[in-house]
Amino acid sequence: MNDKVFTKPIKKQFEFDEEVAAVFDDMLERSVPFYKESQKITEFFALKNLKEEGILYDLGCSTATILLNIHRKLTLNAVLVGLDNSEAMLAQARRKCEAYGANIEVCNADILEYEYKKADVFISNYTLQFIRPLVREELVKKIALSLKEEGVFIFSEKVISHHSKLNKDLIECYYDFKKEQGYSEYEIIQKREALENVLVPYSEEENIKMAQNAGFSHCEIIFRWANFATFIAIK
Repeated sequence: MNDKVFTKPIKKQFEFDEEVAAVFDDMLERSVPFYKESQKITEFFALKNLKEEGILYDLGCSTATILLNIHRKLTLNAVLVGLDNSEAMLAQARRKCEAYGANIEVCNADILEYEYKKADVFISNYTLQFIRPLVREELVKKIALSLKEEGVFIFSEKVISHHSKLNKDLIECYYDFKKEQGYSEYEIIQKREALENVLVPYSEEENIKMAQNAGFSHCEIIFRWANFATFIAIK
């Protein structure tokens, strides 16, 4: 289904409800620049670091697209777990997993409270930015503690620049991209207002510092387009 969520006046802040879940895959494809490429590089590093009998967690798994892509390429026995707190998203994820006959565990869970087993890989695609900063730092510490030595945390985030003119230009560049994907000026403004105070992005430097403070030995960007970035943090 095509994303038409913001063609009408908004009445609430953005949330991952049934309306969003129904069009979410289309929304990602048209709202995140080079989405498929960032997913492919995430899949590559996830598969490189996932060991036999290992565990991979996807935090904020939404409709389980990346888990299904990883499942298709798996050549060893491993456990794939997707966590999300949106039942509407999980309903879509379960339907997709069933359709493909994929043995993927998807759970309705609070990623802040969940009791993780020792894992090889954590993935988080545009999820941290929806978590309040202080709580976000605690979650990343929890992820680091739950990873095996040399385990990896691969996360994608919208990023800001602390240079005001550059930040403004990055946003304008992104809005031009959205217009090219068929979104109207009205839809872009509506979504921006819906996300106000819901999505709180960090800068590239702040994301790296957060990972290092949480106990990761190394963190850097492996993919970036304007104000969208994919990071890898190594324990």
